[in-house]
Amino acid sequence: MTLLNENLTEERWFKLSFFSQMANLGSEVSRTIQWKIKDPKRSSHAFESALELLDLTIADSKNNERSKLSELCRLREVLADYFCFDNIYGSNDEKWNSYFYAFNYAANLNSEACIAQK
Repeated sequence: MTLLNENLTEERWFKLSFFSQMANLGSEVSRTIQWKIKDPKRSSHAFESALELLDLTIADSKNNERSKLSELCRLREVLADYFCFDNIYGSNDEKWNSYFYAFNYAANLNSEACIAQK
């Protein structure tokens, strides 16, 4: 697989916790939102990057639980609907930022716990 981000490999991505994966994905979604009006080309690139990270997250074996995998696949569907199609699910920028904020918070808690254990 050729990745948009040259510094990213499946091996490096798969080493991240699920929360870190989702927080990084959320950063790309946030960039997509930020550039939507200012620079549609940059927004499109950020969205492609977000989908790439989401596909890697889906491919990661630690995320193979049925409920988690189902959520990730639904997330891909709803993101594509919002940014590329008719937004039939009624998403908005604020909802996306709130959704991914929780993963960012959890990833930070997780990393602080790891530091405390060392």
